[in-house]
Amino acid sequence: MEGFVKFLGTGGARFVVARQIRATGGLWLNYRDTNIYIDPGPGAIVRVRTSRDHLDPGKLDGIILTHKHIDHSNDVNVMIEAMTDGGFKRKGTVYCPGDAIGDDPVIFRYIHRYVEGIEVLEEKKTYKLKDIKFTTSMRHIHPVETYGLLFHLNKKIGVLTDTRYFDGLLDFYKADYLIVNVLRSKPIEKNDAIDHLSTHDLKQIAIGLKPEMVIMTHFGMNIINEKPYMVAEKLKDETGVNIIAAHDGMKLEF
Repeated sequence: MEGFVKFLGTGGARFVVARQIRATGGLWLNYRDTNIYIDPGPGAIVRVRTSRDHLDPGKLDGIILTHKHIDHSNDVNVMIEAMTDGGFKRKGTVYCPGDAIGDDPVIFRYIHRYVEGIEVLEEKKTYKLKDIKFTTSMRHIHPVETYGLLFHLNKKIGVLTDTRYFDGLLDFYKADYLIVNVLRSKPIEKNDAIDHLSTHDLKQIAIGLKPEMVIMTHFGMNIINEKPYMVAEKLKDETGVNIIAAHDGMKLEF
C-alpha cells in the first residue's frame, strides 16, 4: 500500500447535512508521506478525532476546497487551526477557488497567517505538494466556482465533485479510481435548478470512461432511502463497471 482515501463523510446537500443522516466530513488523502484533506465539511474535526485510523490533523500537509459551499467548507478554519497547532506552528498549503477568499470568504482572513501559503485554484492547472501532484478540471457547472481534481499518484484518482453533467467531464476524468459525488437518483432535467449529478449521469460516466473502480459518495436523501449499496449494485450490473457505494469511515487503499 502506498496510500489511502478515508471517507470521513458520505452525505451531501442541505437536508442530510442538517440532520447528519450521514456524516459530511469530506475526504482524507494519504500518499506516501503526504496527507491532504479534501472538502472538510460540517463535522470534519470530530470525524478525524474519532477515526479508528487515529488520524492526526497535525500531520496534514494541505487542505483543498473544491468549492465554498457549506457542506464542503464548513470546518476548513478549524482544520487549519488543527493542522497548525492552533496557529503556533506555521505550516501547510490551502488550495481553494478565488471566491472562497474573496468578498464573501469562507476562510477567515486572520487564519491566512497560520499557513505557509494559500493557492488559488485555476482551470486545468497542475499543483504539487510534496509527494502529491494533482490537476484541476475545467470549471464545473455549479452556483459557485467549482473544480474537480485528478491526482497523479501510483494510480490516477479522480474526485468528480458537485456539478451538472456536461460532455467535457469525460475528457478530463480518465482515472483508475473515480470518486463521484452523486446526489440524486432521479435524472436532472434541463430546467432543474439543481446542478448536481444523478445516477443516470453516473451511468453515462462509467460507460464512457470504464475506470477500474467507481466510488459513489455525497448522497442526498433519495439515494440514502434507496440504500446506496443497492443502487451501486444495480449500476454495476447495468454498466459492467465495478461501482461501489462509499460508507462513513470507509478506507480505500491503493
